Amino acid sequence: MDRNYQKELEQLIAGLQSENQKKKLLLHSCCAPCSSYVLAYLKQYFDITVFYYNPNIMPEEEYQKRLSEQKRLLQEAYAEVQFIEGHYEPAVFHKMARGLEQEPEGGARCFRCYELRLRETARLAKENGYDYFATTLSISPHKNATKLNEIGERVGAENGIPHLPSDFKKKEGYKQSIELSKKYHLYRQIYCGCQPTSS
Repeated sequence: MDRNYQKELEQLIAGLQSENQKKKLLLHSCCAPCSSYVLAYLKQYFDITVFYYNPNIMPEEEYQKRLSEQKRLLQEAYAEVQFIEGHYEPAVFHKMARGLEQEPEGGARCFRCYELRLRETARLAKENGYDYFATTLSISPHKNATKLNEIGERVGAENGIPHLPSDFKKKEGYKQSIELSKKYHLYRQIYCGCQPTSS
């Protein structure tokens, strides 16, 4: 039977609320539009730091544009949220993706990319004493939430830091991210990062 990661998250949050203290969450963000709803949803339950680590985004001008939008969103809407900018290291992504260049969107290359970003998030979360780590990626209807959670749980276990289960597209999360993007006039990119398209 398929796991309902949104329900698991709600149950976890319910348990945390009884403790009367916000836990520290390191939240990997792929972009401002995806983080908009996730932050609105989670900020009432967690003390959040956004970690922007996306070596898959090319070219560098596109990376910088998305980074700037992420910072602007935090300044305008989530001033209480901390921010960490990861290193922009496209060479690391290219090394990871070698041999998978012809994989279709949503295939093995994407899963390796999930792991690259989640592993770095888990490492940083453990090193800096966070209680949980998570990613905004599951809000996208184009991203495999089951794979994201499986990878998150595995790299979390390897690093000794709990992964926050999520499927943020549920409960109209994706729809709400679109509305928030309109509200804050956020740039919404037309491709994930590594393969620009004209459609």
